[in-house]
Amino acid sequence: MAQHTTADTSLREKLRRAERRRKIQAGTLIGPLLLLMLIFYFIPIGMMLYRSIDNSRMREILPNTARALAHWSGESIPGEEAFAAIVRDMKKAYPARTLATAGRRLNFDQVGFYSLLLKSGRKIKKIDGPPYRDKLIKIDKKWGDPAYWTVLKRGLRNITWMYLLRALDLRYDTQNRVVGVPEEEAIYVSIILRTIYISLSVTILCLVIGYPLAYFMATSSASVRNLLMIGLLLVFWTSLLVRTLSWILVLQDKGVVNSFLLWTGLISHPLPLVFNRFGVYVAMTHVLLPFMVLPLYSVMAGIPSYYVRAARSLGATPIAAFFKVYTPMTLPGIGAGCLMVFIQALGYYITPALVGGPKDQMVSYFVAFFVNERVNWSMASALGVVLLVMTGSFYLIFGKRVNITNMKLG
Repeated sequence: MAQHTTADTSLREKLRRAERRRKIQAGTLIGPLLLLMLIFYFIPIGMMLYRSIDNSRMREILPNTARALAHWSGESIPGEEAFAAIVRDMKKAYPARTLATAGRRLNFDQVGFYSLLLKSGRKIKKIDGPPYRDKLIKIDKKWGDPAYWTVLKRGLRNITWMYLLRALDLRYDTQNRVVGVPEEEAIYVSIILRTIYISLSVTILCLVIGYPLAYFMATSSASVRNLLMIGLLLVFWTSLLVRTLSWILVLQDKGVVNSFLLWTGLISHPLPLVFNRFGVYVAMTHVLLPFMVLPLYSVMAGIPSYYVRAARSLGATPIAAFFKVYTPMTLPGIGAGCLMVFIQALGYYITPALVGGPKDQMVSYFVAFFVNERVNWSMASALGVVLLVMTGSFYLIFGKRVNITNMKLG
């Protein structure tokens, strides 16, 4: 009996050691992948999320003012202590050229703050002692306006929701309430809706063109199928920039399409086919079409042909057999293709920027604009967060209907 118990204990110990080795081996295999995802995916996204609300730079530029306004009630203008603090901070920040940075940040919340800080910074040397309030207001009367001090106090918090609100055409008013921006400044919601509309339109176009193409590939001979697959994959072997510029050459006034139409006499003047919405649809559909065709083809290739034949033998017409028997079995491919095309279309930048007009630019264009032109990383990050939420929301909503991983109906 004792020998049997010892044998059981030894066997359990061996099983535990084997299981431990298996876990170590599995961790060793997936460890590098997790590390790469952490470095190149999760950390950059986390930094973008944080950058959209980070406002710590302001407290570094105006530290004394931040402390002085921490307990200000917001009624009327602050006391002499706050004016003395802003004078001390401006005397350090203006020579260091950081006052302009604070001015640009505050000007985003209250127009006129940039010029106010620079004007005051140029004349701040004249203030050599109290009363700071009277002397600062003498430089510019805006220092006597409580609204500017409210914006300043709000702008000196470590965390700000201003950029995310502005990305949704919202802002703070003088009472720190969230309100809509004036109609002439409300542009981002329309840009977001435009991005969704263009992405949906391109997705539908890819589905309309890609479904017959995938069906033809799945039902054709091996030689024809291989030839079509090579032609489809050529899209991946060509640079996105080259493909986009090629469409400009094809669709421009003296391009191939207009030259042919003029030669045949079908038109008397060149058609506007590029630098507008039509050009965006054509170029984006061409680039994203393979992402629709490949999932459809992978599903269609696995559908037995005798299903349709059986439906027809039972009296169904060819059209009824196709739409009632064949098409429902391709829904997982339709779902996967639409998801891939739509999500990629949401973040497109180069193609709309080159072949579209001013009214055809999408959210990603304005992300690049704030990074390259305005050097406003916070606003760019806020728009990036909006784009990320749009993509994630669509994936979660669509994932309830279609199981993309298993390619089965959900």
